[in-house]
Amino acid sequence: MQHQTQARLLLVDDDPELCAMLSEYLSHEGYQVASVHSAQAALDVLQASPPDLIVLDIMMPGMSGLELLQQLRPRLDVPVLMLTGRGEAIDRILGLEMGADDYLSKPCHPRELSARIKAILRRCAGGNGERTEEAGAFPRRVLQADNLVLDPGQREATYDHEPLHLTSAEFNVLAYLMQHAGQVLSKEDLTRWVLHRELTAYDRAIDVHVSRLRQKLAAVAADGAERIKTVRGQGYQFVRSLA
Repeated sequence: MQHQTQARLLLVDDDPELCAMLSEYLSHEGYQVASVHSAQAALDVLQASPPDLIVLDIMMPGMSGLELLQQLRPRLDVPVLMLTGRGEAIDRILGLEMGADDYLSKPCHPRELSARIKAILRRCAGGNGERTEEAGAFPRRVLQADNLVLDPGQREATYDHEPLHLTSAEFNVLAYLMQHAGQVLSKEDLTRWVLHRELTAYDRAIDVHVSRLRQKLAAVAADGAERIKTVRGQGYQFVRSLA
């Protein structure tokens, strides 16, 4: 198998056997993998050499994964995939609100974990595989709506020439909404094209990313006008112009 990336991953989980199993699988997938078993050990590694992506377990003794994530954001812009227990819906939402990019329930199959990692790294790079423009591919051109400007090539977002600090998932949600300004996009479509996976039951990831986007846009917009509208029962719509 040919691998396009030698991305560096950091696994943070207090289960050494699980880390060893996942590390072996992900190494065979072409990744450089390091693992630590506590949040404090993760902080030490991150200070020395930040990886390309963090796989973070929520439930750990001492400092939890949520507490670690809270310390990392916003000073460290590394994508984070959370590992959560199947019954920890509140923790998943909290993690997304704190800036995690996505989550996966434990126990997870290594192949599914690898697929999620690939999806996050792909959208961080601004691409989405072989999808075409007609199929809803990630935009390459600069997108602008009044004072809001997104440059997908440079992965930069600004409002009135001031930087907007967005996670990779937030950036891609906003870019896809702006690319289809005026259209109502379902959560199924947003999940498929932005998160590169199918929407599942009780999945709140897109809702949380949109909520965070609204908060960040409202914080910089002097008029407080809402750019992203909720169309009940259908999805979300980006307002092309507020004039």
